[in-house]
Amino acid sequence: MTGFSFGRWWAIVRKEFLQLKRDRITFAMVVGMPIAQLLLFGYAINTDPRHLPTAVVVHESSEFTRSVLAAMKTSGFFAFVDELASEEAARAALARGDVRFVVEFPLGFTRALLRGERPALLVEADATDPAAAGAALASLRELAASVARKDLGGALAPLAGTPGPFEVRVHRLYNPEGSTQYNIVPGLMGVILTMTMVMMTGLAMTRERERGTMENLLATPARPLEVMTGKIVPYIFIGLIQSTIILLAAVYLFRVPFVGSVAVLYAVTLIFIAANLTVGITVSSIALNQLQAMQLTFFYFLPTVLLSGFMFPFQGMPRWAQWIGEVLPATYFMRLVRGILLKGNGWSDLWPDIWPMLVFTVVVMAFALVFYRKTLD
Repeated sequence: MTGFSFGRWWAIVRKEFLQLKRDRITFAMVVGMPIAQLLLFGYAINTDPRHLPTAVVVHESSEFTRSVLAAMKTSGFFAFVDELASEEAARAALARGDVRFVVEFPLGFTRALLRGERPALLVEADATDPAAAGAALASLRELAASVARKDLGGALAPLAGTPGPFEVRVHRLYNPEGSTQYNIVPGLMGVILTMTMVMMTGLAMTRERERGTMENLLATPARPLEVMTGKIVPYIFIGLIQSTIILLAAVYLFRVPFVGSVAVLYAVTLIFIAANLTVGITVSSIALNQLQAMQLTFFYFLPTVLLSGFMFPFQGMPRWAQWIGEVLPATYFMRLVRGILLKGNGWSDLWPDIWPMLVFTVVVMAFALVFYRKTLD
């Protein structure tokens, strides 16, 4: 038994460095992961979203209504994107997620203000994400005073006193108590399904490749598409079981309201599961072993958590980060599951977020097929 040999030790160190050099995926993760985290956390994450899409229902236009809208825009929290004709159209826009706020001036607002009757300015907010709506609604507290200082002078000065010339009446729709559980628990469904579906599929396929059983399967007359779709079917049932467990916990444990259709929710969930399974198949086609599959899964999972609107308000991210988030199926699934549970949305409201997931599934499956054929060589 000889003592410690510096030469043998250095040979092992060199061998490990050579293996890391040859493992391109691991090397890319070592370099790419810190850069991705710095960019995502440093630039994309914003817990104080501004310029949130806002619609207006104006039954009359006057100097005072225009002043109120200008004050809201100046605050930086509201970006007026549409003018709607009725309250019904406003509710529909909120349900679809087209806007986060609707500002409504009732008929006779200006006349009542000039007569000192303190008319009510109605602001309806989509409160499914309390973090996104909270700061914007808080900024409305000084709105009446700001307008009074600007427009109520001279003979109208007495109207500018306390408690203000008009009342700002806020309605928090879909989550009136501002409970974070109403937003987080449905979102967890998307996070859990993403993590388990991608990882389980990716590891299962690479495990078979390491054991040599995948090559035996590919030697059969079965086509690559038949092999791939046949391999993922059992995981679809696993995903549906997980979804059921999460839904039962959401409703009975966390008391999240379930306003929409169970059938619609399961149909949407099935599409989302299929999208994630295609990602797992692609990971398994690219990765050479289980370690690489784990690394690729984590690399996909990180932006899914950070850029989908699960942890941070989607509208608060810069536009380039939103473009990345809009590629991920989890972004659309977050909106869909919250819309079904909290708003009771139907197919017409959900379709703008469904078709991107279908396109993603088809494109990624085609991408996986290309790489899968290469493994036959």
